[in-house]
Amino acid sequence: MKLINNRSIYVKNHNTFIENIIIKKRLEIVKILNNYIKKYKVKDILDVGTTEDENFKSSNFIIKKLKNKNNILKSISNQNIKLKIFDYKLKHSITKNLNKKKIMKMSSDLIVSNATIEHVGSRKNQIQMIKNIIKLTKKVFIIITPNRHYPIDFHSKIPLIHWLPKKIHRWILGQIGMKDLSKEKNLNLLSIKDIETMMRLFNKNIDYKISYIKLLMIPSNIIIFGKKKD
Repeated sequence: MKLINNRSIYVKNHNTFIENIIIKKRLEIVKILNNYIKKYKVKDILDVGTTEDENFKSSNFIIKKLKNKNNILKSISNQNIKLKIFDYKLKHSITKNLNKKKIMKMSSDLIVSNATIEHVGSRKNQIQMIKNIIKLTKKVFIIITPNRHYPIDFHSKIPLIHWLPKKIHRWILGQIGMKDLSKEKNLNLLSIKDIETMMRLFNKNIDYKISYIKLLMIPSNIIIFGKKKD
């Protein structure tokens, strides 16, 4: 099963063991987010990059765990989301410009985007996604993405080859039957340095910090915590 652009791509030989590890890491993220909800008195939450696919335990895992009666829950995705947990849904690519009307309707106290930015394509698109998230943020946002320098790529489940230059990595994926993953528009992994470089572009607009979720003592996921400047 594959989901293109605004969400993770799952290969047909999806590994349940790996998925269980991912869920464990996401529970750590949920704990962090729930603390943010209390700290900033969050009233509405926007999930950026919701998936329509519900075939795996990890699908939309984080946003489901955040839902409670006190929060208005919203979704932006390039897919047609049918899940009933959302109060508002917008079918729109997060790499495209948002007009004032859409920003007014979808802006939220907390913006959550998990495992999406590596699937929106080029670096230009990734930067535009961050710009749009900042526009939509009333108070705080959190962007989570896998660390390219973790030894295993959780998309292909293959160790180390994603450390090679991107052209070589993509060529190898194409040769072993993972053509979707071999295309930049579907998978463009980010390193800690990549994230730091992009976030420096937004120093004037937001305060932010970069943190990590670790697996076996190595950062497996990069987390960007952003807050609108007073």
